Amino acid sequence: MRFVVKLGTSTLTRGTQRLSPPLVIDLARQVAALKDEGHEMVLVSSGAVAAGRERLQVPHLPKNVPAKQMLAAVGQPRLMAFYERIFEMYGVTVAQVLLTRKDFAGRRGYLNARNTLAALMENGVLPVVNENDTVATDEIRVGDNDNLSALVASLVDADWLVLLTDQAGLFTADPRCDADACLIAEVAGKEIPPDIWRAAGGSGGSGLGTGGMVTKLQAADLARRSGACCVIAQGAEPDVLTRLAGGEHIGTRFPPLATAVESRMRYILSGGHHAVGRLLVDAGAVGALRRGASLLSVGLTAVSGEFDRGDTVRVMMKDPQGADGETEVARGIANYDSRDLVRILRKPSDEIESVLGYHFGDEVIHHNNLVLL
Repeated sequence: MRFVVKLGTSTLTRGTQRLSPPLVIDLARQVAALKDEGHEMVLVSSGAVAAGRERLQVPHLPKNVPAKQMLAAVGQPRLMAFYERIFEMYGVTVAQVLLTRKDFAGRRGYLNARNTLAALMENGVLPVVNENDTVATDEIRVGDNDNLSALVASLVDADWLVLLTDQAGLFTADPRCDADACLIAEVAGKEIPPDIWRAAGGSGGSGLGTGGMVTKLQAADLARRSGACCVIAQGAEPDVLTRLAGGEHIGTRFPPLATAVESRMRYILSGGHHAVGRLLVDAGAVGALRRGASLLSVGLTAVSGEFDRGDTVRVMMKDPQGADGETEVARGIANYDSRDLVRILRKPSDEIESVLGYHFGDEVIHHNNLVLL
């Protein structure tokens, strides 16, 4: 299974002004254990601003954006060094990935981010994702790491999104103010009821992070619509990650409304309505696609239309009845633009780099980005 785990500032600091090594050591142990079991892991981590405040000894979080960006710039390398030291104890290599909303909205950025995260996981590296706070403006900001984690979960087709916070889950009211507040074990159904949205109103009380329960509910709704099961749980809960992976019900669960594959298929098929690119392939390529393989350049016989890397294209084959027409057999997200594909059609994958001078992978369309029709 593939997990995206979001660590909030209040979790990383245990509500103090400093990062908490004991808590992160314990979470790192759990992440390493899950990786050893064959699960793929991605962390979405807050805490850069908190790390910057700790280093510069700033007592209060500034209101203006440049000051926050300055703290993030100071804190981000300290945060990554913190993770590097701790995860190295368990033999886990970490990598920093900084994203903005632009990386999800633009086709090329989306594909680049997806491929980078996939390559890291395939090589056993743990991606640590954060928003690129030092340069992000209002136009390209996600704004909080709860929603960023849901976007990442959709990006990588995660099975689970785990939002770790300083609360045990979503309650019927604020448990800090209402002694009768009860934990909501599960939120199912096509729409989240208005009373649950009202119960999530207000932000966290630590004053350390930018998110609250509302943003976690927004993230959970996005994740479940993308095919992931989302859980809001307390980061300090003993063995929270390994117990969740083992099937234990902890915190508040949001079952998926669709599978990740179904969500991915809808995304690709919706892009096909305005696809201008068409790839003509031979019978051998069609047979390989139907067996679950990727589309390779050696099976490509013609390219029509102008399109960019990351665009949705139609995969066509000659009419099997011998007529002059063509039949659409698949749609997918192109790993190369039309100009590059014209140059590498009929070429083996191991010649792509020598022809282009670079390569984005062996596949014209990876099987994960392709839908058979």
